[in-house]
Amino acid sequence: MKKFSAIAVAIIFALFSFISCEKGPLGKSAGAAQAEEMLRLLPQDVAAVFFIDVQRILTVESVDKLVNKKMEEKEFEEFTDYQEFVGMTGIELKKDVYFVAAALKEGEDTEDKHEWAVGVVNLKYDKEALLSFFKAKTKETGSELTEEEYNGYTLYNYKEEDEEGTFAFIDKSNIAAGNAPLVKSVIDVLQKKEKSVLQNEEFSALFKDTDKNALFWGGVLIPPEATAALSEEIPMAYNLESVQAISLSFDYKNRTIMAEIKLRSSDPVSNQEMADNLIGLKEMGSMITIQEFNFAEVLDRIEITSASDHVRIYASYPDDFFNDFVSKFTLEETEEEKEKK
Repeated sequence: MKKFSAIAVAIIFALFSFISCEKGPLGKSAGAAQAEEMLRLLPQDVAAVFFIDVQRILTVESVDKLVNKKMEEKEFEEFTDYQEFVGMTGIELKKDVYFVAAALKEGEDTEDKHEWAVGVVNLKYDKEALLSFFKAKTKETGSELTEEEYNGYTLYNYKEEDEEGTFAFIDKSNIAAGNAPLVKSVIDVLQKKEKSVLQNEEFSALFKDTDKNALFWGGVLIPPEATAALSEEIPMAYNLESVQAISLSFDYKNRTIMAEIKLRSSDPVSNQEMADNLIGLKEMGSMITIQEFNFAEVLDRIEITSASDHVRIYASYPDDFFNDFVSKFTLEETEEEKEKK
């Protein structure tokens, strides 16, 4: 009997793949929501926020090839029950999910602190089809699926051994899934009983110059004790104590993969020191060669600069770069070399 952890993965795919187009609290049908509208559903007191444009990611050629390859692998089918899901619902993975807005925070419900997470998925879906699939899987595995009413919404709580989670149908185009306290917070934000992350001044400042049109973007607020502990553990990282937040974005345009990370700090001196240290590490790494690959080919494409309020790390690579990298690193033939034979 498969464990519920495997079923949970299948449900993530299920959240990405159902059918309905009516408007809801966001005022938009599936696929028409904007990043700001989705972030407006996330609670204010979180530590990290991310936004993913799933449809655009799946149109990246290398990602599309990877997904197709994984779907053909027997191990993938067995682990996720994806083929069974398709057979039961007639829904394909890549057609109907559009955006995901997610947040993380430190949990508060146990002595052993752990991360809580919540994601709001914007998609086309059929509520009854999703519930039927989920109930069938929980029955098959002997896990639990219970219902709980919360402020006019039904929460669906699943549990197997020490693994548990909650999801709720927010409207006809959006589903919230994650730890129960954060799913409840999403509902509270929706009903204006709790402030949203867009009313968090730190995140507002962080996202002011973040590329919100990228495939993937987000930010993390760094508590002082975290950077202090890191610098104590790794003396070379002492100047990271000034970092208050990190923003990042990844995009794909003109067959080029682009990544930007900004370490946010209000100390210009520390920023320059951080940039200098990172440049030094980059230069050291550029001298390393493994198999037939020189790491300079990767590292020379990384630009590191400092400003009064951040250190910027930027890189861009042609979309076939990493395929060639893996081939050289493992001495495998590239696709081009295979075609020539």
